[in-house]
Amino acid sequence: MYNQAEYEATLLSQGESFTSIELKINFYRPVFGDVLTAKARALQNGKNISHYICEITRNDGKMAAIATGTMMTLRGQKAKGQ
Repeated sequence: MYNQAEYEATLLSQGESFTSIELKINFYRPVFGDVLTAKARALQNGKNISHYICEITRNDGKMAAIATGTMMTLRGQKAKGQ
């Protein structure tokens, strides 16, 4: 569960959507019954293509995984219903 005040989804504007071009996850440590914290941010925000990184840490502060993604922004009719 997340705290809405701390949640920032993407750099999308109203009426825009996205599709994933590439998604990669590197796992570094096992997680057993732990609380995870994920912090995501945009690495690069282009007109059509954006790159994001998400760092996932365990309760002890150690990195459990890193996810990176490349997304294509959909606008207008392409974003309808997505």
